[in-house]
Amino acid sequence: MDKGNLSRRGFMQRSLAGLAAAGLPAWYAKEIFAAAEVKAADDKKPVAANDKIVMGAIGIGSPGGRGAAIYGDAKGQKGVEYIAACDVDQRHVDNALKMMKDGGFEAKGYHDFRELLDNDKINAVTIAVPDHWHALVAIDALRKKKDVYCEKPLTLTVAEGLALTKVAKDTGRIFQVGSQQRSDGRFRMACELVRNGRIGKIKEVHTRIGANPQSPEIPKAEMPKELDWKFWLGPTPEVDYVELKKDGHTFTRCHYEFRWWYDYSGGKMTDWGAHHNDIAQWGLGMDESGPVAVEAEGEAPPKEPNRYNCHPTFKVTYTYANGAKLICAHTQLEGSPDPKETAFKDKDGKEHKFGHDNGVLFLGEDGKWIFVNRSGITASDQKLLDEPLPAGATRLYESNNHMGNFMDGIRNGKPCICTAEVGFHSVTVCHIGVIALRTGKKLKWDPAAFKFDDDAANKMLSREMRSPWKLDV
Repeated sequence: MDKGNLSRRGFMQRSLAGLAAAGLPAWYAKEIFAAAEVKAADDKKPVAANDKIVMGAIGIGSPGGRGAAIYGDAKGQKGVEYIAACDVDQRHVDNALKMMKDGGFEAKGYHDFRELLDNDKINAVTIAVPDHWHALVAIDALRKKKDVYCEKPLTLTVAEGLALTKVAKDTGRIFQVGSQQRSDGRFRMACELVRNGRIGKIKEVHTRIGANPQSPEIPKAEMPKELDWKFWLGPTPEVDYVELKKDGHTFTRCHYEFRWWYDYSGGKMTDWGAHHNDIAQWGLGMDESGPVAVEAEGEAPPKEPNRYNCHPTFKVTYTYANGAKLICAHTQLEGSPDPKETAFKDKDGKEHKFGHDNGVLFLGEDGKWIFVNRSGITASDQKLLDEPLPAGATRLYESNNHMGNFMDGIRNGKPCICTAEVGFHSVTVCHIGVIALRTGKKLKWDPAAFKFDDDAANKMLSREMRSPWKLDV
């Protein structure tokens, strides 16, 4: 938001044009611009020595991974200094230390996250380890008086979520879940409009999150010498390291590909689902609750032991107490009222198109709908977007910079836009959907007690951890 040599008027026009190109109507773009100007003015103030935020990165990952991305987000914030990086793959540690050196930081590399967290100089950490490690790492960080930015999905199981949120509450530390769509004005606007009745009573919300990738059978392979495979597995069952390079792709259980194994994640349901179902919860006003029933159908996953085992395609239907339904599917449902794509023009008048195969669709009364994704926001009638909300309308927590919101929380003590509690309720929606999919049962769900009406399904709310790891809460 630095104007440089531009006049304020010219800068504002360019900024508003950029926000309009993102699909936001002028009235909403002006609100975002005004908030950004205030934030920019605050960021120009010098940082006091005792206001510096000293950080460590746990699970820094490969150059193109989320760990590197959120490090990039954090290092650009005011008064941030990184002094540590941790990963069980030495290649990732070496890459992280180089990135940090290039960023002007003198950092130390760690193999064990517990040793990094023992460093009393560190105020906060970013966590981007695989899903099956989120709860254990975050709980240890909180207990060692670190503020935490943890990637989504918050946990691997509902039981882990209950444990993590208890520790977050008991310690009182600042916690931000990496559900960054909450800090995107398009998603906030969509939720504010539906919360204020712009499309009438919400009948359904559709979240489209893509099909799960599939793999051939993956053979046992020699482990990379830099990777501590046993530590990577951690609390999950001990299995062989497998890897197959085919057609320019590396199939494995490890690193990015862990997402497609139920041992370590929940497939697209906890990948993109953790983003879009979070927005559905926000729009429905259910941040502190959830659905009361869930059922699912999908293509059966492969049975071979060394193939990606998440359901290739699926449709999960949730019912809320007020009668609204959330339908999370791999693709757009047949007969959906919104088009396959929307066209809009950027500030230079060039037309762009964004698809509707990934995103969130809010369906209201009389055929009204609003669709939003990371490319834009559109509606059954443009007037639904163009008319400003009236004075006194319900407005939601405003954040236009997810990592910046975390840093602000550390400095002023204000809860972040996606606290551990919010992230827990959103990921719980995803977890119970996966359980319905894997059991094939229609299940009733108690969002207050966090229990099903089915004993077998309840057993899937937690998982036994391999020794010596355990949830000590």
